[in-house]
Amino acid sequence: MSIDVPPAADTADSAADSAADVLAAAPAAGPDALRATHERLRATFRTGRTRSYEWRHQQLTALGRLVEENEERIAQALHADLGRTPAEAWLGDLSSTTAEIEFARKRLRRWMRRRRTGLPLNQRPASAWIQYDPLGTVLVIGPWNYPVYLVLSPLVAAIAAGNCAVLKPSELAPACSALMAELIPAYLDSSAIAVVEGDGETTQQLLALGFDHALFTGGTEVGRHILAGAAATLTPVTLELGGKSPVIVHRDADLEVAARRIAWLKLMNSGQTCIAPDYVLVDRAVADRFVGLLTATLAEFTADRGAGLRVVNERQHARLVGCLERTRGEIVLGGTSDAEALTIAPTVVLDPAPDDAVMADELFGPILPVLRYTAIDDAIDLIEQRPAPLALYCFTGDAAVREQVGRVAAGGIVFNHVAMHVLAPQLPFGGVGESGMGAYHGEWGFQTLSHRKPVLVKTTWPDPRFVYPPYTDAALRLMRRLF
Repeated sequence: MSIDVPPAADTADSAADSAADVLAAAPAAGPDALRATHERLRATFRTGRTRSYEWRHQQLTALGRLVEENEERIAQALHADLGRTPAEAWLGDLSSTTAEIEFARKRLRRWMRRRRTGLPLNQRPASAWIQYDPLGTVLVIGPWNYPVYLVLSPLVAAIAAGNCAVLKPSELAPACSALMAELIPAYLDSSAIAVVEGDGETTQQLLALGFDHALFTGGTEVGRHILAGAAATLTPVTLELGGKSPVIVHRDADLEVAARRIAWLKLMNSGQTCIAPDYVLVDRAVADRFVGLLTATLAEFTADRGAGLRVVNERQHARLVGCLERTRGEIVLGGTSDAEALTIAPTVVLDPAPDDAVMADELFGPILPVLRYTAIDDAIDLIEQRPAPLALYCFTGDAAVREQVGRVAAGGIVFNHVAMHVLAPQLPFGGVGESGMGAYHGEWGFQTLSHRKPVLVKTTWPDPRFVYPPYTDAALRLMRRLF
């Protein structure tokens, strides 16, 4: 099956998910080289070496050293690709990766244990358990917006589960892609873990090889192509996509805290984060005060950053500027841009219409629409008219409101903060509907990339004759009672 898979990217579907974004992709490995890599890893898996606790623990330890010993080089690559500051590089890609590695290392032995289970009376005498077997060779297709964390975090799950892995970093973050291609074989078992650089055509060729699982992080439209490509070889997939993640600010919210936390995440990586607040719904009774606090906080947080925040490329910049040019909402902060520097000032758009350009697709940039609502039901209705988002945030202390908002379909919900669920490895992270399928992080990643194999051990005695044909009426009556 031949499909057109655009380059892997975590961004608005109408823009940088397009293959036209690739202006200078890394030289792609040819089909023969990809096939050879795939076969080499599968041969390694068949030896059984990756199944042992010792191999898994050693590889996780080495991955931790990779991050620790190369923090400066990783930060430099993130700056080259995305204009990140060292602080944002540590917070966005490094601290979260390190935490994921350490969480898995400390719990790996427990995760790997067989889990015994009871049996019904008609199965006894017998014993049964569930064991977690590696799937085999998995494919990780990374995005450009967090090009280290969102490649290495799925790799943690793959290693913990005892798999071999092919990593395909995004060509839209070429410095990070090249660094991963250099560091991974220097620190990890190169017979079991490989990095493949290339563009969307490379992704297509990898999917055609047939993996035991594929994990993709990126935009919804590219996710459709990934799913279609995986279907040809019946490859199971985990899709971490995106969508317009809303924030509800209820009338009882601590407005100063809400403004700080929303502004903090919206500014991180210039708003190019799949779980960034995409729009805010604020109770009309407190809207004016909240907007004032929000705009002041955004200005304060970016006072040392010059005229604007850099976005990834010209296509993304033009799309965001076009949204601002077409908006019918009131721009109460920002609105300026610099095409040469690829920067956009942090911008707040007040009360755009639901069908406004800034409300059409995931923004994935430093633009934040704010809409006023009168009743909480109205806010929920507006959210539910759209595809389920990857994240939903709500600032309130009202338990009844939390219960009502908690029923809204979303990949995850956080009350009185933003994004914190991603940093808790005890929680699964994933989408629902158009925001994705499947989940990982912590033990959830271990289970996603393991086969939960049921094992039943029976005795050879007793072996009652009545369960075998030919069946008498009496035997059938007895079996009906037993089974």
